[in-house]
Amino acid sequence: MTRHTGGSKVESGYYWSPRRWGVEVVPPEGGRLPGDATAKYLKLPFPVVLAVVPLAGLVFLMFLPFIGFYLFANAIVKKLTGGVKRGATELASTVSPGWTPGEAHLTGKPGEEGRADEAKATAELERLEKEIAARKEEKK
Repeated sequence: MTRHTGGSKVESGYYWSPRRWGVEVVPPEGGRLPGDATAKYLKLPFPVVLAVVPLAGLVFLMFLPFIGFYLFANAIVKKLTGGVKRGATELASTVSPGWTPGEAHLTGKPGEEGRADEAKATAELERLEKEIAARKEEKK
């Protein structure tokens, strides 16, 4: 049994990954093992593969109910502790802000008056209107 890493070019055969408990089959023309350089593989002869694959399935079958109980207990704990906080955060993000479409918000506060600026602007506008009218008369 020789050791190989993921992504390396290998010859045909059966390669077992102890981390994933899976067997990768490389075709007769050869190929590359899946995964990155941290993935480890062992090249196994066919008779050993016939023993390892059913054993891996048996281990999975034996521990499957325990995995289910663990996931169920984990979900209950999350609901009772941190899951509530996450749910409240998601709910708060969907609440709309307190504004009404079509309502002006940048017009100042009630009671604020800009009378001095308005009077200055009105006088300036009247002067410009007179100037424009005078220039139009000159062109005619």
